[in-house]
Amino acid sequence: MSATSQSTHPAEAAHPSDGTPPRPRIGIAGIAIESSTFTPYRSGADDFEVRRGTAAILDRYPFFSGAEDRGSSPGPAAPSGIGGGPSASGRALREAAEYAGVLHARALPGGQLARDVYEGWKQEIVEGLAAAHAEAPLDGFFFDIHGAMSVEGLEDAEGDLLTAIRGAIGPDVVVGTAMDLHGNVSHTLFEGCDLLTCYRHAPHIDAWETRERGLRDLVEAAARVRDGGALPHKALVHVPILLPGEKTSTRIEPARTIYGGIPAITQRGGITDISYWIGFAWADQPRCQAAIVAFGDDEAAVQEAALELAGTVWQARHDFEFVAPTGTFEECLDQAIASEARPFWISDSGDNPGAGGADDTTYCLARLAAREEIRSGAVSALMVALVDPDTTDAAWQAGVGGRLEVQVGARIDARDPGPVPLRVEVAALDESGPTGRAAALRVLDGESPTGLTVVVTGRRSQWARHEMFERLGLSMTGFDVVTVKMGYLEPDQYDAAADWLLALTPGGVDQDLVRLGHSRIQRPMIPFDAEIPAPSAADVLAGGGRARR
Repeated sequence: MSATSQSTHPAEAAHPSDGTPPRPRIGIAGIAIESSTFTPYRSGADDFEVRRGTAAILDRYPFFSGAEDRGSSPGPAAPSGIGGGPSASGRALREAAEYAGVLHARALPGGQLARDVYEGWKQEIVEGLAAAHAEAPLDGFFFDIHGAMSVEGLEDAEGDLLTAIRGAIGPDVVVGTAMDLHGNVSHTLFEGCDLLTCYRHAPHIDAWETRERGLRDLVEAAARVRDGGALPHKALVHVPILLPGEKTSTRIEPARTIYGGIPAITQRGGITDISYWIGFAWADQPRCQAAIVAFGDDEAAVQEAALELAGTVWQARHDFEFVAPTGTFEECLDQAIASEARPFWISDSGDNPGAGGADDTTYCLARLAAREEIRSGAVSALMVALVDPDTTDAAWQAGVGGRLEVQVGARIDARDPGPVPLRVEVAALDESGPTGRAAALRVLDGESPTGLTVVVTGRRSQWARHEMFERLGLSMTGFDVVTVKMGYLEPDQYDAAADWLLALTPGGVDQDLVRLGHSRIQRPMIPFDAEIPAPSAADVLAGGGRARR
């Protein structure tokens, strides 16, 4: 929307006097976070970047504004995905509708969201949309979410939020959403949305492309329905498979072929979009499972395509493997030290903050600090990063070059071995990024430096980009061994690593799902059960296809 159109009264924008077709009026709001129910961390308001009002919310979309917003960014402003710039299609989409932004909150993945924070934002969204709808009726609503938010005391947070929104805007407003493929599609969410789509890549290099596609389909559908046309037909098929993203990367088979085949399906007559949600593995809720959703103008084609893709996923149910070789951390460290590949990266996958881990377990740190090759300095190693405000503040008080005794980590997730006692020298300090204060600490053996450097931060963060390291004078390729709190490596990391292993470490996002203790998911379900039934026509939940009142 141009500055001029932003200042135009909504009723005037919706009904221009020059004879051109009126633009549909689209509300936008959402809360976006991926939440593990197995981590002790609780997400609160301070973890989020919150935008209010139309201008601020529209500026978040790079296809409108050109703002860079890469998915591995640290801190609260960090959805998955790679940023981009404005495009001709994006500019056309911005002018194609009158937008009414209310509130959007987003955060790095974490734990369950505090109920009072959620309820406050829900009330603000509902009241804001009700006011916008009363000022000039909304034709559509874009529900901008991740899809795996957990809130204390709720089984289906996005479903709860959308139900409240529908109560404010009514049943006739066309609702669309564009989600992370690691989100969940409950029956409530499916029934409340008219159009649903999700990413087609992991890592999520198409995050903004997906939002642009979802918003464009919504604008077109809202205009059509407002003028008396019918809603798209839609179909949902659940497949009881629950897998970590590290087993479903589109860099490898079978996900590469499954997702690679989606564009061809969308080219069939009568089908607008089809998506495959892997689901979110680290929440213990009935909605957590794989889902296929298709929508388009041909009811039979939509249902057939959804069942077909569900069958493709079912056929591959035993073929999903980890994106990299795996092992215990000890096994991975043995291989890394013995290898000639430098740098050799190891993912501390069980405490990946990008999936909701606490970001402060010390299982790997303790073993790095005890390893003789690293203690002697024969092997240089970097552990990045643990959230530890107390140690970070102590490092800032000591200053660069200062030496001090610290207890690192395990302030949130205190599982064995707990805080690690270290004598360290402050190598570098930085507070220019959304991690808050950060410190690079060189570990000492007495007064002599070892080969280990550990990064601590004031905020939970995910160190996936070159500039994150460079702010502390570090390099992604400057150490023999780099241990990072990640699952699969993001693009900068993947390019930097000469070799890589995925360590199956303990934590709130443990890759070994069976040992986490799910008790409320649907059964049977892979990998908790050896087999599941094939999807059938009886599993298809259909909807849409009618004109609004």
